Amino acid sequence: MILDLQSMFSGAVGADGTKTAQAVTATAVSTNVMDLRAVGGSPALVDNGILGGQGLFLIVICSAAFNNLTSLTVTLESDSASGLGSSPVVHFSSGAIALAALTANTTLIRIPLPVADYKRYLGLRYTVAGTAPSTGSLLAFLSFDHGKNPIYPSAFTIDV
Repeated sequence: MILDLQSMFSGAVGADGTKTAQAVTATAVSTNVMDLRAVGGSPALVDNGILGGQGLFLIVICSAAFNNLTSLTVTLESDSASGLGSSPVVHFSSGAIALAALTANTTLIRIPLPVADYKRYLGLRYTVAGTAPSTGSLLAFLSFDHGKNPIYPSAFTIDV
């Protein structure tokens, strides 16, 4: 899967390919919120719809296991304010994801990006239910590659 740094909501990928995830220890908005308005440009993605619904996926991966909390809810939101605090519109909600499912290296969400009338800023909100976790982190991004992660048979050899 190829990750575009401009399409990441939570986490980052270093030049050496090392991934760092966003620690979620309380209810919070994703580290990165996308500005769908092209700089000085018109029309922008927000004006025409995000790529016209051409196979873009929202993917959220639990990179480190969570503890303490009862559940976590992930919502995809857009707003006219960059902090998603003005009047956010919820375009998708995961519903409550139980602690038992929040294990390391687990894909929590892999859905086609909903076709919607998005406002200028697009991001994720992580809502913690129960006790605040002291561990747990997420990678979240948009991608054209939905990453089914096929497993290929290993019954082949390479001649050197």
